Amino acid sequence: MCWGVYAAPTQGGAKPDLGVAVAKKLAKRAVDRNRLKRMIRELVWAAQANTLKKDVVVKLKKPIGRETRGRLRKKEKEILRSQISGLI
Repeated sequence: MCWGVYAAPTQGGAKPDLGVAVAKKLAKRAVDRNRLKRMIRELVWAAQANTLKKDVVVKLKKPIGRETRGRLRKKEKEILRSQISGLI
């Protein structure tokens, strides 16, 4: 698993917050880091709108794109998307 997801209940009925951490050391290209962040935001916001009423922090734990020379390919994006949706 490449991701760490941490959730905590919201305090005082406030709107749920989202934090995303994708380190440069783990995803070399800014394009890939930004794409991952957008993908995570989309999935978590959809979950928060439906069932998840918690503050969430998502963190990339393992490097991605090593076998593709640092570039994130379509197959890897689908794998990462399925991992995130499985955690939420």
